[in-house]
Amino acid sequence: MMHQPGSSQQIVVRVADMHKEYGDSKALDGASLEIRAGDAVAVMGPSGCGKSTLLNMVAGLDRPTSGTVEVNGQDLGQLNETGLALFRRKHIGMIFQFFNLIDDLPALDNVALAAQLTGTSARQARRRALELLDELGVADRKDNYPAALSGGQRQRVAVARALMNRPALLLADEPTGALDSRSGEQVMDLLIDLNQMGQTLLIVTHDPNLATRCANRLIEFADGKVARESTLEATA
Repeated sequence: MMHQPGSSQQIVVRVADMHKEYGDSKALDGASLEIRAGDAVAVMGPSGCGKSTLLNMVAGLDRPTSGTVEVNGQDLGQLNETGLALFRRKHIGMIFQFFNLIDDLPALDNVALAAQLTGTSARQARRRALELLDELGVADRKDNYPAALSGGQRQRVAVARALMNRPALLLADEPTGALDSRSGEQVMDLLIDLNQMGQTLLIVTHDPNLATRCANRLIEFADGKVARESTLEATA
């Protein structure tokens, strides 16, 4: 079942005393946390508390004003923009609320592109993409463009894309936020299955149901830092 936090597993994410300021406002104010391999961590808190900013820092999409973030042993602050982009493609998978698929590429190419950007041959990339779409139950939609897919199908394609390079860390930003309840339940089941297979997850969500179903640790954010942390029992 789910890995228990606090064991001797490798630390995949280490955030230390992170601050982020935009003009006069503080998005992060001394946030610190660690995520171990196999953890499923949900971050919750009111709008504007800094949780999405935290996710962007861990993804290397933005840089802190001060403090450090390490992912898979790499201090992201030591990488330039090109290095960050390469690191992100190889080690981090991302799932977004609105899928962020490329509209003029069919599902298979949306997924395969993630591997081709890291230097994998088109043939190899397409083979793995098809395997993933098959595992996620949408192989029959491989030639469909995003506009012809339902929300749930689009999110499955997006999950396949995120898993393409076997990332050390999978980040999910409100992964069920744009889905109807049935599709949302299916994506939750998918996240639970991935975690049970050992995938490390960091999920930002407003949905307590998503947090309690998919995570083994809950981090509550307030005023730009960790206000409370608790261990969750798996309900799946």
